[in-house]
Amino acid sequence: MGLSVLQEQHDIILNEIRDITQGDWKCLIVDENSRKIVDNVVTEDEVLNINIATIERIEERREPNPSMDAIYIISPEPHIVDCLLADFETRRYRRGYLVWTGLLDPTLRRKLDDFPGIRQLRAASQTLFIDFYPRESHLITFRDPWSFPILYHPACNHLIPKHMQSLAQRIAGVCITLGEYPRVRFYRPKNAVHEASVLCSHLARFVQEELDGYAHWNPNFPPPSNRPQSTLIVTDRSMDLMAPLLHEFTYQAMAHDLLPIKDADKVTYRTKINAGMADETEKDMELSDKDKIWVDNRHRHMKDTIDKLMGDFQKFLDENPHFTNDGADATSLNAIREMLAGLPQFQEMKEAYSLHLTMAQECMNIFQHNKLPDLASIEQTMSTGLDEDSRKPKNVLETIVSLLDDEAILPSDRLRLIIMYILYRGGVIMEDVQKLLFHASLPSQDGEIITNLELLGGKTSHVLKEPRQVPPPLFPRDPKSPPPSEEYALSRYEPAVQSMLDALTKGTLDQNVFPYVKPPMDPNEDFLAAQGGSLRAGRPNWAAAGRRPPENRQRIMVFMAGGATYSENRACYQVSREKGRDVVLITSHMLTPQLYVRQVADLSRDKRQLDIPMERPKPRAPAHLFERPAPPQPAPPTNHHASSSSSSFTHPVGGVPNRPGTGPPGAISLAPLPPVRPIASMTNLSLTSSGAPAAAAAQPAPLAGSSHPPEGKLHKEKKRRNFLGMKK
Repeated sequence: MGLSVLQEQHDIILNEIRDITQGDWKCLIVDENSRKIVDNVVTEDEVLNINIATIERIEERREPNPSMDAIYIISPEPHIVDCLLADFETRRYRRGYLVWTGLLDPTLRRKLDDFPGIRQLRAASQTLFIDFYPRESHLITFRDPWSFPILYHPACNHLIPKHMQSLAQRIAGVCITLGEYPRVRFYRPKNAVHEASVLCSHLARFVQEELDGYAHWNPNFPPPSNRPQSTLIVTDRSMDLMAPLLHEFTYQAMAHDLLPIKDADKVTYRTKINAGMADETEKDMELSDKDKIWVDNRHRHMKDTIDKLMGDFQKFLDENPHFTNDGADATSLNAIREMLAGLPQFQEMKEAYSLHLTMAQECMNIFQHNKLPDLASIEQTMSTGLDEDSRKPKNVLETIVSLLDDEAILPSDRLRLIIMYILYRGGVIMEDVQKLLFHASLPSQDGEIITNLELLGGKTSHVLKEPRQVPPPLFPRDPKSPPPSEEYALSRYEPAVQSMLDALTKGTLDQNVFPYVKPPMDPNEDFLAAQGGSLRAGRPNWAAAGRRPPENRQRIMVFMAGGATYSENRACYQVSREKGRDVVLITSHMLTPQLYVRQVADLSRDKRQLDIPMERPKPRAPAHLFERPAPPQPAPPTNHHASSSSSSFTHPVGGVPNRPGTGPPGAISLAPLPPVRPIASMTNLSLTSSGAPAAAAAQPAPLAGSSHPPEGKLHKEKKRRNFLGMKK
């Protein structure tokens, strides 16, 4: 099995819990953010099955459990530390095992260390560096779309230092989780004049400092490995302004561009199940690595995806001929969907294929209806600078004007087309921008979006009689490379990330544009390593990169500040497959063309309208955590004689339950107890339950530290009801 960041984080979390419980029952306490991190890679049952009695939120009301230890997997935030201290102050649990998702600020650490009785209350403290969200086996996001305005909005400069430090710690956390101490490189654009051009150099230096600090603190880092040393490249959105605007026709990118896919804690698409049947329902279907059809097809060209889906279904029919109706047509998407509706025996397979056939059909409908072939043709010409025959294009403006006049072209696509044209031209005079917007029936305010691209290094304005100097492409196209086949002519553009990775794996990545934070002693080290001549690689010269055993594959991490596109994600997988590397894409958030245009538009809005979380009021620990439980109310007087006489002849119905961890949950000792004498029964009476039946009064209490009832099934149901503090 190859690298999967999902699996790496999954194992780290469960192993940490398992190492702490060691067969003894404990509570697990999480906060809002850490819960999302855990839920992203671990299931509830996996946690409950390793001696976790309950899972609760630290911010919510919880019953005290002073006889049991608690494991806190929590975020290193001030209000969370206050919640933790409230638990310590009220002795809510016996002791706490602290597991932080990221580095704890020194001031917060001192606040904890100075708490009275901390030595008895804090059993252990550990930092896991897991403050990130693996989304696919080789894709990580921080779920932070606000990173874009913080990095590029002119009014957010005061937020940048703290945000960059947070980004650096998270990027370093990914490297630490993967056991990698990489060489750090960064994108340094040539002749850049925009203020954010220094973003990558500062961020790369911060990451290097975080990694060096961790290596100094932990002498066992990095762990021993026979992999070549990894590389981390820090780049940002300004490296490729075209990629987020283009229509991409691989399945994942096309679906996210054209379909209403919900991108939240889970990526889902709402579709009809059993369409046309009596039991037709709508269902949110998750698009994740658990869906094998999605994983197999998401980076294929849509044409190949449809062929694969239809071929796989035809194979199923061949293997199950009794499901085939005479005269049934299995050569069209609609026919296959109708046939799937009649297969109730294969519900899971039916839902998966129905989902992807529906998505593919919807994409193709939009593709034809909105004239995307015509749009994509001119988009490819402008983004590559060459037409389909690899020649300098002609009549570009005339083609664009005719498309802007076409009512079948959506307004959002017209705006994307205008932006690409202006970038392709290296800027136009502002009067021409307004003419193009007017021609496209778009509001003149959209001109601000075009102007805002200057903040990302785009050249959008041009003065009359100014010498036109179109900047050369960052990675010029190799004239020896064969032209794409006609059926893939609408997918000629390669994202800059792909060209960058190709050059890196060949050892030819320009060190002036992508310098090291710590330059190597030998400037030819990259080329030697790529050719197999580096001793660091730990392999003989004849072992070609593609023949390296999977466990020895070099790892390359790419951090894209400001958001990454699905075409760039696809490019990373492609280089991994073709070059025998493991390329992991890390970014603040994933961009669709619509989100990208909207975020660029926001760069000219008042910062206060953006609701940036860093500027919201700081959360505080809930007041109820500091409330002390009310003293027990005295019970009304009871007739002790009657109670004792009624209970004196009652015998216990079982033995004393095992202590949690000494046997299976809910196990009960079968050893009988000696008969209970009347005087012993009286000692078991409770002043607060005078009306309780005598048998209940004589029921033996569990040992100290026990947290589960004698019935295993009831115990598990109780745990489920208390999952994350939510009553089910």
